[in-house]
Amino acid sequence: MGDHKDQQPVRVGAAVRRRRRALELTLAVVAERSGLSVPFLSQVENDRARPSRTSLEKLADALRTTAVELLAAADPACSVDVVRAEEATEPDFAPQVRSLVRGHHQLHASEFTGDHDAGREFQHRNDELMYVADGAVEIEAEGRAYRLGRGDTLYLTGGVRHRWRATVPDTRVIVVAVAEHIEAVHDRQR
Repeated sequence: MGDHKDQQPVRVGAAVRRRRRALELTLAVVAERSGLSVPFLSQVENDRARPSRTSLEKLADALRTTAVELLAAADPACSVDVVRAEEATEPDFAPQVRSLVRGHHQLHASEFTGDHDAGREFQHRNDELMYVADGAVEIEAEGRAYRLGRGDTLYLTGGVRHRWRATVPDTRVIVVAVAEHIEAVHDRQR
């Protein structure tokens, strides 16, 4: 039972769509530049068709990038990854952050244990969820204060300015956020 990620095909559709949208191109323009059909490009973007090496190179040229870059930005077709809790021999009471997801994915998740710099303000472009696994926190978001205890969740849409601090020792907070490379929301005008 091993990790078979390296043997799985990749899904380039999302990477192609992100690149095309970043360049503000329509499928018709990419089709014209690449010599590939609009229906085929639509199938590629929706992962219903896998382009050949030649088609991928034509597509990359039309998107002003390389096939290697598109493949690097692609999502694995299937992946399972276990991140094990570290076995601590002695309790460490210093604040810690542990990533719960490895690699380049659509979601990031981290576990914060203890307190951290309560003066640090965050503002992420995409949505974020904070779950208090143990302890309690105080969160200031858009000028309002929220007190959360064990089992409470706070959801923040992209662009919300916020800061937080643990209010009791041994607090554990799980933060799950849409990755910054994902265009989940448009930047809001303030």
